[in-house]
This record gives sequence, C-alpha cells and structure tokens, in this order.
Amino acid sequence: MTRFARIIATILLLAVSGTAHSVGSVVRIVVPFPAGGTTDILARHIGHALSVKLGTDVIVDNRPGVSGTVGSEFVARSAPDGMTLLLTATHHVINLSLYKNLPYDTEKDFSPVALVATVPNALVVHPSVPAKTVVELVALAKKEPGKLSFASTGIGGANHLAGELFKLMADVDIVHIPYKGAAPAMTDLLGGHVPMMFDSLPTVLPAASEGRLRVLAVTSLARSPALPDVPTLDESGLKGFDATAWFGLYMPAAEGSSALAKLEAALKEILASDDIRTKFEAQGVEPGQLFGAKFKEFVSAEIAKWGSVVQRAHVKIEE
Repeated sequence: MTRFARIIATILLLAVSGTAHSVGSVVRIVVPFPAGGTTDILARHIGHALSVKLGTDVIVDNRPGVSGTVGSEFVARSAPDGMTLLLTATHHVINLSLYKNLPYDTEKDFSPVALVATVPNALVVHPSVPAKTVVELVALAKKEPGKLSFASTGIGGANHLAGELFKLMADVDIVHIPYKGAAPAMTDLLGGHVPMMFDSLPTVLPAASEGRLRVLAVTSLARSPALPDVPTLDESGLKGFDATAWFGLYMPAAEGSSALAKLEAALKEILASDDIRTKFEAQGVEPGQLFGAKFKEFVSAEIAKWGSVVQRAHVKIEE
C-alpha cells in the first residue's frame, strides 16, 4: 500500500469511527403515540432541556401502535444505558389490565425516572343538557337510567376510564360511546350528538370559553388554576374521585445504575426550571414532582387503581 493510500485509509477509518461514536451518543426519547399530541409536545420540551443539560443530542422517536405498547416494547428491549428512554402517558399503567399478552412486564421491565407532568380532565356537557352541577347530572342519570351517554377517545383510554369511575362512584347507568380519537369525539360533543365527556383541559378550555360546552367539574383532587371557580368531583359529592392524566419518563430496567441516577438528577433540575414551567403552562399542564422511588410508588398505586376500575366496570378490549 502506498503512503497516500495509507493516509486515505486512516482518514476513512477515523470518519467511520467518529460517525459511530456520534450516533451512539444520541439519546432517544421514544413516544409511543403519533407526533403532535400532548405526549409528543412534552417530550420535545424535555428533549431540548436534556440536550442542554447533558451536552448531547436528544431526538424524539414516535413509535405509535396498540395503545402505546409498540413503542413501550421497543424501549423495554433496549440497553439500560440511559440512551433510550420512554415518555408515555396514563395508558402505560392501564394497558396492564386491558391486554392479556403484553410483550413486556410493565413493572419489571422499566425503571420509572420521573413524573414529567400532570393535567386534570374536566367533566363537560353540551349546553342542551339541563344539569348545571354534578349533583344535578347524577340526579338526571338516576331518573332516566341508560338514556345519557358519554364520549371517549376509545376503549381503555384514560378519559374512558374516568367515565367508568364516575359511573361506579355515582352509581349511575350511562352508556359509553367510544370514538377513534379525541377529534371526532369532541366534534360530536360540540354538535350535540353526545351529551357529555371527560377530556383534558387544553382541549376543553377554548370551547368552554366560547360557551359551546359547560364545565361541571374537574377530575383532580384540587381545583385547577385555569378554572378556579369550577369545583372538583371530590367537592361535588364523589369523595376521593381522582382521574388526573399524567405523563412519565422511563428507561429500560436499570435499578441502582449510574445512568438512572444521572437521569433522575437531571430531571429534578429540568422540571424545577422556570423555562419548563412556562412552556408547560402554555399546554395547560403542571410539571411533575415525583422522581425515582417516589414515582415508582405512584406507578404501582396507579396500576392497582385502574386495574380495579377495569375489573369492576368489566372493560374488555379485543386483542
């Protein structure tokens, strides 16, 4: 080999090695839902902040399918080195009770890093519904069992189970009408084709401010700063009612690892920053305050809670 050829070969080898190192150092945040939704938006905010904090590239990788299980499985099967993360929603704990053959163990195959954000849902009705309060709505449902119905984004979703929890706690017979997504459900609610729905505040607030919907209550235990005059369902007679939507960051199972500790520390600083709080408030959500072991306890409690609702309400989904 000539001297020139050896130089070229060395340059090519260094280029390939540098590229491999660059690709390997990219942190991937998997979002198991399509781009554009709340989970995706939050992931991009967190990704940017992590990139600055860790000094490395962070990309958001949307892998939708089967209520979030496709993307979740990808992360569960990834190396537990902190380079592949999962940012997902309440579906993650609900799926354990809905699907008999999940391709991963929800509790054993992931290490919860941080509760990233929470957002209350709201119980809303079309203006044609005569009920002005939760008490009046419950009375109306008891007077005419099976006549009222509520829309949801699909069987087993967080807003569907919020409705099932409402039925159980209020002891009322209300028919569930599942839609294929939030947009068609909200369209039919605004059109008066379905009388009520549980949905997140970012979706509800614009229509409510225009008088196209009536907000009867929020589903969190505390009132929402966005609707300070609207009571909670807990205040409205359904003691202990809490169906707050939440979003969490996980990594493949890595308990006790330095990668997990590093991520927890980074998320604590990121979620406490004014920058993230401002960005999250624009989406109508609150930054989370649970990390590591505390978030893991929360996840376990949510699995038990929604598992009970699925069982008591006889919710079934075709696999």
